[in-house]
Amino acid sequence: MAAATANPNVPAPARPWNPDFKHTDRERWICIYPAYLNSKKTLKEGRRVPKAKAIDNPVCGEIRDVCASAGFVLGVENKVYPRELDPRDVKYRGRVRVMLKNEDGTPAIPQFPDRMSVLMYLTETIPKLKGRLQSQSSGQAQHQQQQQQQGTKGQKKKGRK
Repeated sequence: MAAATANPNVPAPARPWNPDFKHTDRERWICIYPAYLNSKKTLKEGRRVPKAKAIDNPVCGEIRDVCASAGFVLGVENKVYPRELDPRDVKYRGRVRVMLKNEDGTPAIPQFPDRMSVLMYLTETIPKLKGRLQSQSSGQAQHQQQQQQQGTKGQKKKGRK
């Protein structure tokens, strides 16, 4: 009896590919890995956006938050990008699936007709997230402190050698 009731928070396992799947089936949704947007990755390592627009170390949670606020139907999966060097590292885990098209093939959100438009929207929006802005400001403060400390170390002391 317990097996008959499914937990709504756990996504159904992926089914084998079938050409009869509709655009609204989860298997047809686009996948977005954080490596697609990471400025520290090369094209060979999986970055899919231009280096100038890529962002430093995006996290699956940030991608999820931005896609949800844009109004996408999405799902998060605990997967690792196949080209990742250390698959056991927790910060690289996660994949976001986004429903890009309606059942009839029209874009679910007219602002995002294709995969690249979604990726470019993510690169514009993730750096503006509240957590990112706070971490950047604290990072700048630490950098300034390091520069001040290095300035005092660099001077030679007068006296005997």
